[in-house]
Amino acid sequence: MGKVFVVGTADTKAAEIAYVADLLCAVIPAVGVIDLGTRRPDMAPDITAAAVAASHPDGPGFLQWGDRGQVVAAMGLAFAHWCAASAAGVDGIIGLGGGGGTAMICAGMRTLPLGVPKVMVSTLASGDVAPYIDISDIIMVPAVTDLAGLNRVSRIILHNAAQALIGMMTTRPDAQTNAKSAIGLTMFGVTTTAVMAIADALRDRFDPLVFHATGTGGRAMEALAAQGHLAGIIDITTTEIADLLVGGVLACAPTRLDVVAQTGLPWVGSPGALDMVNFWAPDTVPDRFRDRLFYHHNANVTLMRTTPDESARIGAWLAAKLNTCDGPVRLLIPELGVSALDIKGGPFHDPVANAALFGAITHGLRQTANRRIIAVPLHINDPAFAALACETFLSLI
Repeated sequence: MGKVFVVGTADTKAAEIAYVADLLCAVIPAVGVIDLGTRRPDMAPDITAAAVAASHPDGPGFLQWGDRGQVVAAMGLAFAHWCAASAAGVDGIIGLGGGGGTAMICAGMRTLPLGVPKVMVSTLASGDVAPYIDISDIIMVPAVTDLAGLNRVSRIILHNAAQALIGMMTTRPDAQTNAKSAIGLTMFGVTTTAVMAIADALRDRFDPLVFHATGTGGRAMEALAAQGHLAGIIDITTTEIADLLVGGVLACAPTRLDVVAQTGLPWVGSPGALDMVNFWAPDTVPDRFRDRLFYHHNANVTLMRTTPDESARIGAWLAAKLNTCDGPVRLLIPELGVSALDIKGGPFHDPVANAALFGAITHGLRQTANRRIIAVPLHINDPAFAALACETFLSLI
C-alpha cells in the first residue's frame, strides 16, 4: 500500500490527528504523522514542523516571526517544497485543518501527482474551495464542527474520511485505463456537438480526456501535457482566452498555450466559443458592460457577446501565442460560426465580429510548413468540421 501521511498542526489538533492515524494503522502498515504547527506539539510526529520548515527556499527562520499570517503562508510554501521533493514516498495523504491548516496542507497536496489519494478534512470545505484545490484532485470533506477536540460528530466525520482514504489505498484503477495514449480536448456547452464527435471518432486509437474550458480546465489539461501525459491536444474550445482579455470569470492563465511551445506536442485548435465572455448571475456583470448583448445560459451563468474590437484583440493574442510554437500546429477556422449561439439566426450571430477575429488571426499568424491555418466554410458543430479536425490531427500524429 505504500506510505500514508496524516498532516495537521499537532499543537492544536493532536487528538484528531492521533485518532485518524490509529484508524489508518489498523489497515495500512506504514502511516506517518506530519506536523505543521508553529508551537510545541502535543504529540511526537514522524516529520516535525522544523523538518518541513527546512524545505523553505530561505530556510526555517520564518518560524521565529511574530506575525501568524506570514508564518502560515511561509509554512505552506515550505510544505509545498517538502511534498514536491518527497512525492515518490507519498502514496496517500489526509489533512485536518481550519483556515490556516487548510491553506498550508493543500499547498503541499497540490504538488503531489494526479492519482495520489488526497483527502482534506476542513472547516472551510462547505465554501469556495477553488483556491485550495485549484487544478488538483484533492477531495474536500466538511468538518461540520470545528476541529477543536474530538466529539460525537467529529469522530464520525474523521472516521468516514479515514475510511475513504483506506478505500482509495486498497483498490487501484483498472490498468486498462492506461492502455492507449491520451489526448487532451477542450469543450464548452456550445461546442459539445463538435468535441464529442471528435472524441468518439478517435476513441478506438486514443484515450480522449475532455476538459471543461472554465479556466481551470485549460490549466489542468496543460499541466498534464507538461508532465508528459498527453500525446497531443485538440483545442477546439479556446474560449478561456476571451475571458482573460475582456475580464470574464472563466479566464485562462496568461501562460495558456505556452506548454504547446515548450513540448512541441501536435496541436489542432480552433477559435471555439471566442464569441463570448462568461459571468455569473446577471447582477454580477460589471457596470461597464451593462449595455452589451447578453445570453442567459442559466440563472447563474451569463454570456456576453464579444465586440469586433475585442475579437480583434483576442485573435491577435491567439496568433502571437501560436507563433511561439515550432511543433506541428493547425488552427481550423469555422467560417460559419464558432459556437452554438454563433450561427445564422442565433443570438450571437455577428459576421462583423467574426471577420475581425478571423482577420486578426490570419494577419498575425506567421504560417510555416509546421504552423498553418485551415479556413473552411463550415460551422464549428457541423459533423464535417469534426471530421476535418480528426483527419488533421491524425495527419500530425
